[in-house]
Amino acid sequence: MYPIFDIIAELCSYIIKTCPEDFFVKYSCLSSVQKSRIDEEIEENLSFLFGEENIINFSDLENTEINDKIKEYFEILKNREDYPAILRLIQILDKSLKCVLKEIINEFQRDNFSVALNSNRESTGLGLLPRCFCVWERKNRLSHSYNRMDNFLTNLLLMENDILGDLIDKHFFLSNEMFREFGEKGTLKVAASPLSTERHFDVKTYEKDNVMYYEIVYETNEDKKENPYIKDNELIWSKIKDCKSDIIIFPEMMGNPYMVDFIQEKISRYKRDLEIDNINKLPDLIILPSFMEKNKNTVFVLNSSGEVICKQSKQNPYRAENGKDAYLEGIIANKVINIFHYEGIGRIAILICKDFLTTKYMEKLMRCFKLTLILVPSFSTGSYDFVRSFDLCAHDDCNVVWINTCASIIKGKEANFKNIGYVRKRISREDDESQMLCGMKICKNAFDGKCDKTCIYYETLNKV
Repeated sequence: MYPIFDIIAELCSYIIKTCPEDFFVKYSCLSSVQKSRIDEEIEENLSFLFGEENIINFSDLENTEINDKIKEYFEILKNREDYPAILRLIQILDKSLKCVLKEIINEFQRDNFSVALNSNRESTGLGLLPRCFCVWERKNRLSHSYNRMDNFLTNLLLMENDILGDLIDKHFFLSNEMFREFGEKGTLKVAASPLSTERHFDVKTYEKDNVMYYEIVYETNEDKKENPYIKDNELIWSKIKDCKSDIIIFPEMMGNPYMVDFIQEKISRYKRDLEIDNINKLPDLIILPSFMEKNKNTVFVLNSSGEVICKQSKQNPYRAENGKDAYLEGIIANKVINIFHYEGIGRIAILICKDFLTTKYMEKLMRCFKLTLILVPSFSTGSYDFVRSFDLCAHDDCNVVWINTCASIIKGKEANFKNIGYVRKRISREDDESQMLCGMKICKNAFDGKCDKTCIYYETLNKV
């Protein structure tokens, strides 16, 4: 995009590759004399970074003379191994680019998806993006827990390839026209529905390369005149159209191949008939229930206009036991993780069931992208393991919404279903700790075959 971001990536990469981990701790405790020495020298060499406003504007980004001066000074610092001065220079650039990065966020909101600001991600091992702030994230998040370069950045999101591994990240900067009430009140309203106790699919097992697998098989309309899932899709639509929330999320596996077209047609009808009041009631972010197709367990994410923002596939297969045998979920991971960015909310990701329980995978995403909200659609025989993982997220100021389905209830294990979902959220010191973990209590009808399919739960995520 602009050469300055390649330069910053080089600076950050040099520090990360050269300095031991304890350097960051020592840097945070520099003496006032050393701080003054560094600032005075940087100002002497790069005076354009200082002054009353202390900002870089877009015209500066096109100025090759400015970029050349920064690179020349970097070489001087590198030759004398002045690591504290290099890190301080990075901090000054991060601060100076604040206004530019806000403008870039506005530009990214108009794109289908966004890529890193720097073009040298492969050679430096780092990707840079504008960092959206979050109203419930602590200012010094993780500074006492992890000794990392990005503890010292405020306006830039630093993504390390070594942490990300072989995953492919895609980024979506959501329009500021979404979540309108959030902009006014600083609160995000989330709805979740377990849908019903009924499952309208079959489980097929098969063997491949001496490993037992299972897959989900759906009905087709080849022998029928109409969509065999019309009642299921009407149920999903009924939750969407009446939920009056910013985000709605549904469970794993409760979708079907006809669902996306069905929901899009319903929304299109609103738009054709100019039903403005009904359109305004639709959630800005619709996390449809996942379904399995072509060896992928996939969630479709729609906006309130019915457009597909992205598809998130499950990456970690579930292992199911049946008597003495065990079967692996027959999915092929595509390695793609979608991250949604929004000013005030931060960064959102969808982790489908086992993805959230795979601790190494979940922590990798949470720390690489500094996630602030994780949405977890699930089809699970209980909540225990999920609740245990919530604390890992709380440690990182990351809120979680988890929704299960009553269709996963197994006879004899009803005790595992006291709650059909949870919201784990960060609260302030003054708030009652009981507000930290909000359970979605299952309705009694789920256990006696009298499910009326009306359940929907609401929770609000607040500024802290």
